[in-house]
Amino acid sequence: MIATLRSEWVKFRSVRGWMACLLLVPFLTVLLGYLTASGSMCGNGPFPGQSVTLACSQPIGPGGEAVEDQFYFVHQTLTGNGTLTARLTGLSSAKLQPWAKAGIIVKASMTPGSAYAAVLGTGGNGVRFQYDYTGDEAGLPGLSPHWLRLTRSGDVLTGYDSMDGVHWLSVGSTVLRGLPATVQVGLFAASPDPVSTGAVQAGTTPTVTGTFTNVTGVHAGSWTGTYVGAVGPLAAGDSGFQQAGSTYQVTGRGDIAPAVAPQAAITPIGQTLTGAFAGLIAAIVLGTLFITSEYRRGLIWLTLAASPARGRVLAAKALVTGAVTFVAALAGVAIALPLGKHLLHENGNFFGPLSMATELRVAIGTAAVFAITAVLALAIGTIVKQGATAVMTVIVAIVLPYLLAVASPVLPAAAADWLLRLTPAAGFSIQQTFQQYPQVASSYTPWNGYFPLAPWAGFAVLCGWALAGLALAGFLLNKRDA
Repeated sequence: MIATLRSEWVKFRSVRGWMACLLLVPFLTVLLGYLTASGSMCGNGPFPGQSVTLACSQPIGPGGEAVEDQFYFVHQTLTGNGTLTARLTGLSSAKLQPWAKAGIIVKASMTPGSAYAAVLGTGGNGVRFQYDYTGDEAGLPGLSPHWLRLTRSGDVLTGYDSMDGVHWLSVGSTVLRGLPATVQVGLFAASPDPVSTGAVQAGTTPTVTGTFTNVTGVHAGSWTGTYVGAVGPLAAGDSGFQQAGSTYQVTGRGDIAPAVAPQAAITPIGQTLTGAFAGLIAAIVLGTLFITSEYRRGLIWLTLAASPARGRVLAAKALVTGAVTFVAALAGVAIALPLGKHLLHENGNFFGPLSMATELRVAIGTAAVFAITAVLALAIGTIVKQGATAVMTVIVAIVLPYLLAVASPVLPAAAADWLLRLTPAAGFSIQQTFQQYPQVASSYTPWNGYFPLAPWAGFAVLCGWALAGLALAGFLLNKRDA
C-alpha cells in the first residue's frame, strides 16, 4: 500500500494541471472571500421576506453576546441585600404571545445589556427564572395568578414562586459577578415580536399588561416608570403603568432575551468564507481530474498494470486527493477567516462571542469538507469516467442543495431542513455558530443561518456519501474493464 501511495503522490505532483488546480483552491477561497467581505456594509438585511433593513447596532450582554433588552420597567433603587415579593394576578394582551412576560426584576442599571435576574410569568410557558439573557429555568406551569419572589444576597440572586404566598418553591439561582451595591428593582412587562415570515412593519408588535398585587419589600409610593431600550417615539398605549391602591398594571412590549437572527444584526462566521464555494468547485474539479484524465488518455491501463490490486489504487488516490486538498483548503481558510472577520468588523458587522474552539472547528472542519468533497468527486469520476459529468454531478449534489436551502427561501422550511439533513450539503453544518434558544421564539430556518444538524453530525452525513461513493466506485472498478 505504501508503494502504491507513493506512486500516486509522485504522479499527482508531476502533472502541472493538477498542481495548478490545487493552487486555485486557496487562491479562490481568499480572493472571493476578500471581495465579499470588503463590500459587506453591516451585511444583515434586508432578510428574505422582509421589506426593511435592520439596524446594525445591538445591545451587548454581560457575556459579549447580542441581546434584546427592551421592556417597560416600574422601578426604584435597592442598596445592598433585599427581597421583592409580588403576586402576578394576570397577563392580558390583544394577542398574547407564549413568551410574553411580566414579573419582578433586579437590574444592574438602566443601560440596555446590563446584568439582570428576574422571576416572571409568561403567556404560555409558566413561571421562569431568567438571568443575563441566556439563562432560563422553569418554575410552576400554567398562567397566572402566581406569587413571585426575588432575593438578593451579595451577587447571588434567587427566584421563588408560590401558588398561595405561603409555601415557596425555589425556581433558580445565579451569581451576577460585579453587581453594583445599588441596583434597580421593580415590576416589568414585555412582549416579543410574533414569529412571522412576512415583512417587518413598524407598530405591529403586541403589548402585554401584567397586573400585580401584594407588592412588598420596597418603599411605597416611590416608583418611576421607564421604557428601557426605547427606540424612537412610542405609540400611545405601548407602555406605562397605573396604580390603584395596592394594584399595579404594567404595560410594555419588547423582550429581555438573547438576540437571534434574523431579528438581530448578527453575522454568521461562515460569511467570512463565502469564497469557499469557488475554492470548493476547484477541489471538485481536482478530484475528478485525478481519475478521469487517466481514463481519457488511456493511462488507466498502465496504473492498474503497475498495481493490480484495484481497490488499493482507488484507496491511494483517495488518500492523496483528500490530503492535498485538506492542506490547500486549510491554508486558504487560515487566511480568509481572520481577514474576513477584520473586514466585516470594520464595516460594522457583529459576530458575537466565539471561542477559540469554535473558530478552530469552523476552520479545520471547512478544510475537511473540501477534502471529503474532493474524495467524493474522485469516486463519482471513477463511476462515470467522464470529467464534466462527474463535476456537474458533485456540484448538483452539494452546492445546489445548499443554495436552494440557504441562499434564499425558495423552498418551505421543512423541505430546506431535509435537504440539509440528507444530501452531501449537510457537511456545511460544520460552519454552524448560531444557537437556538428555547426561550426565544424565532424563525430558526436554514436561510436565517440555522442548520438542522449539529456541526459534526452534518459532516458525518457528507462522509457517509463519500464512503458510499468509494464503495460503489471500488465495486465497478473491480467488475468492469478499465
